[in-house]
Amino acid sequence: MAFSLLTQELAMDLGTANTLIISNDRIVVDEPSIVAIDKQTDKLKALGHAARQMQGREHEGIKVIRPLRDGVIADFDAAEMMIRGMIKMINNKHRWLQPTIKIVIGIPSGSTEVERRAVRDSAENAGGRGVYLIYEPMAAALGIGLDVMAPTGNMVIDIGGGTSEIAVISLGGIVCGESIRTAGDVFTNDIKEFMRQEYSVRIGERTAEDIKIAVGSALTELENPPEDYIVRGPNIITNLPLEIAVSYQKIAMALDKSIARLETAIINVLEQMPPELYADVVSNGIHLTGGGALLKGLDKRLNKKINIPFVVSEDPLRAVARGTGLALKNIEKFPFLM
Repeated sequence: MAFSLLTQELAMDLGTANTLIISNDRIVVDEPSIVAIDKQTDKLKALGHAARQMQGREHEGIKVIRPLRDGVIADFDAAEMMIRGMIKMINNKHRWLQPTIKIVIGIPSGSTEVERRAVRDSAENAGGRGVYLIYEPMAAALGIGLDVMAPTGNMVIDIGGGTSEIAVISLGGIVCGESIRTAGDVFTNDIKEFMRQEYSVRIGERTAEDIKIAVGSALTELENPPEDYIVRGPNIITNLPLEIAVSYQKIAMALDKSIARLETAIINVLEQMPPELYADVVSNGIHLTGGGALLKGLDKRLNKKINIPFVVSEDPLRAVARGTGLALKNIEKFPFLM
């Protein structure tokens, strides 16, 4: 029941890069986590895709803000505006209704008490009356169809925009894990820096993101290589325009150190794991979710390094959102909901 005078139930994957909201088993909001604010009035001017269009193009009267950094709220007021605005998107057709909102939100497993409180407060200030939190790797495991309550070890790596969440799940809890801030945003920065050093070209965050999506790779040898991506930007020294064809091999070189850090973190978690669970993980494979799972060749590189099968889950971008939706439907059943 989506719109009753009593309660509206929403599941939210509040991500550093994208926010998804599920209502009635449907994804009703899928927008970049970004807002544009009028500096004079401090009012929301645009959010989501509309705000992303303004990024890097705004004048002094507008500021474009990403309210989340490294998986946690960095700007409380902007986060609240964004959550409120996204809930409004769903309820716009029913303006006369002011439902009580019951909401489950995914958060990084390394969140501190202060960071958890910030998410809870933002949701409550945006109209949430019953706010539950779920750790993202647990939500990802639910979203890809794993039985998280079973006495079996499952390992999930959710590579989001702000954090990579590595977790071993058994009996409805996270047995061991690590949350590292080497994720999508770091990959984007690596690409920006590489373009500056390698080609003396200046590019913005949006262009670096587009390069990552088009030719982002973890390997310098791919079976089905993507076509080179054309980048246009100013030369750092002369400011004259440059046009460069960027290959996936070059981007694999740019991302190499960050992916090596991810490999180290995975090995650390494997070392902490009880032997019985280790045996389960080796036979079940390690599941990759989140936008970072879409890096070309990442599963093969990790498999070669760690010698355990890595599986890129179906529709990895929406795994956490789907799992959050399942948690919402089973609030009484799942003891790990906070």
